[in-house]
Amino acid sequence: MNPRPENNALPWLIVSVLVIVLDQASKQWVLTALPEYTAIPVIDGFWNWYRTYNTGAAFSFLANAGGWQTWFFTGLAFVICTLLMFWLTRTERRDWRTALPYALIIGGAIGNVVDRIRHGHVVDFIQWHVGDHYWPAFNLADAAIVGGAIGIIAFGVFAKRKPA
Repeated sequence: MNPRPENNALPWLIVSVLVIVLDQASKQWVLTALPEYTAIPVIDGFWNWYRTYNTGAAFSFLANAGGWQTWFFTGLAFVICTLLMFWLTRTERRDWRTALPYALIIGGAIGNVVDRIRHGHVVDFIQWHVGDHYWPAFNLADAAIVGGAIGIIAFGVFAKRKPA
């Protein structure tokens, strides 16, 4: 990362906006079209639509903490997004291996914050399973966050190091 490159990566926030729009549109569809807590097979034996809610974080961490966790996770998301946006100001625009994962995480985090503020919980609706083994339900914002985290790890591990 360069100190404030002339062509910084802030335009990559367009990807964040796209993630937020797609996430919120999909959740609006879910809230109007899917029944609660009812599996609707998409690919039999693997993928269901399943409307459920999460008041906690990943894997329902702190879901039953009494309500304070909503504001904690909202604040945490804003801190992380602010830090990632700061790093985007220090990243060259053409450095997509850095900018894209940051933008995905920002969009996903804000998409879930919108849910927490509007509903007091996050709307989840994608359920994967193999036989009787179910992965926790998730949404497009969660997928963007995970994709961004994988990108940071993968591009960090496989990045070509410049000689010192």
